[in-house]
Amino acid sequence: MRKYPIGLQSFRKIREGEFLYIDKTQLIYDLVNSGNYYFLSRPRRFGKSLLVDTIDELFSGSKELFEGLWIENHWNWEQKNPVIHISFSDIGVNTMGLTAAIYNALEIAARKLSIHLTAVTYDQQFRELIEKASVNGKVVILIDEYDKPIIDYLDNLSKAEEHRKIMSNFYSILKGADAHIRFLLITGVSRFSKVSIFSDLNNLNDITLSTRFGAIAGITQRELEDNFKQEIASLQQENGNILEAIKSWYNGYSWDAKTKVYNPFSLLNFMAEPVFRNYWFATGSPTFLIKGIRLKGEYNFENVSSNENKLGDFDPTNLLSVPLLFQTGYLTIKHYDNTTRNYTLSYPNLEVKDSLLDNLLSAYRGVFPNTSSEETGNLLLSLNANDIPGIINALNAVIGSIPFDHWRADTESIFHIITLLTFQKIGVDVQTEVHSNKGRCDILVKTDRYIYVIELKRDGTAEEALDQILNTNYLQPYAADQRKKIALGISFSSENRVVEAYLSKEI
Repeated sequence: MRKYPIGLQSFRKIREGEFLYIDKTQLIYDLVNSGNYYFLSRPRRFGKSLLVDTIDELFSGSKELFEGLWIENHWNWEQKNPVIHISFSDIGVNTMGLTAAIYNALEIAARKLSIHLTAVTYDQQFRELIEKASVNGKVVILIDEYDKPIIDYLDNLSKAEEHRKIMSNFYSILKGADAHIRFLLITGVSRFSKVSIFSDLNNLNDITLSTRFGAIAGITQRELEDNFKQEIASLQQENGNILEAIKSWYNGYSWDAKTKVYNPFSLLNFMAEPVFRNYWFATGSPTFLIKGIRLKGEYNFENVSSNENKLGDFDPTNLLSVPLLFQTGYLTIKHYDNTTRNYTLSYPNLEVKDSLLDNLLSAYRGVFPNTSSEETGNLLLSLNANDIPGIINALNAVIGSIPFDHWRADTESIFHIITLLTFQKIGVDVQTEVHSNKGRCDILVKTDRYIYVIELKRDGTAEEALDQILNTNYLQPYAADQRKKIALGISFSSENRVVEAYLSKEI
């Protein structure tokens, strides 16, 4: 039976255990031979740690592990380099505290190289380790999940700042160690502007948005089809469109708007048990992130714009939602405009879109996540059938379960936000605040057969809502479209928490 390396981060365990390994060694060869100092940001469970561990084994001269891979016949196996490999994901920060954990990690790294450390402070121990290791050749330094001691404490800013200062002192040693370093790779989820590696190391090459290394983590379409031929052939016997379905669910991640990759964790889980589930999202619900978005009143992340400076920056004292969603893997790059140098971002795939919208919708409704899915199921059927009462019943199911205190305390826009998120969640083409020559409609929904223009009124009348659509010609831009056009005016009652009245008209 095929063995999938789900959750495995050790290259040695994968190769010796005969697990599937998708050969990234040609890209790794290009990386280590085209420069010396690199930073790579990718979301959690995206293969960063396996990449780092593979490079460790490569420079350690573990030729037997690379048998049959591209690099086997392209690497000088006689040349070995001392490797200092520290992962901040598992050094015991929560139990020991950061400073003690760093001392312990340095001691472990030193023992592997048969080095005895005598310096007193952790930063000087790091310097001593690099200098003593370089006696046996220039040193390879691999720092994995460098930002975890900060990210894990975003809900405790004083502790996060304390950790930032400690980490800055630790990394500051690298600036003066250039003569001893053959190769340096630092990985993480976010790029903290106030951590010294980005200010002190002028030659640090950030390859996060690089096209050349866009596929160094994740699985490309070609890699999927080359490495899973047997699985795909078997699945196609039951579903001829299985490749498109897999792509819709788990592909779509891009850091350059050109190279698209699959989430490896979700894809491997699907191949092990071919059922479409939210595998990656389920391993780390973004509670802190959702809470911050909700407090800011943000909700629409379809085709949002940002620039490179914002996407690559991370300040715990001023968290911006779009860069944070991008860096953590909930948004991805869809387009880059060379003229404006702006990026357009959106959800990468169905897994992320469905899960994040469920969490956002639940947060705005004041209910537990995973409850919104149960109440939106009939809405798509009603839209496709032009079943107006069915649409209203589905909206009532979503709105009616909102706790009374949550409802009363919220803003005027709560109706609009919840309705928009509900339509987004079911996967229809939906836009908000769409401009016409006489104003902006609240919500525009398109299906294969119908175009709906929806106007929402809180404690107003359905007549007012419908008249606004008709009098402002919101549907005029779609006059040539062959689909039927439906104007739908909806009045919500804040007291009763239901659709009080509605009127519709086919135009």
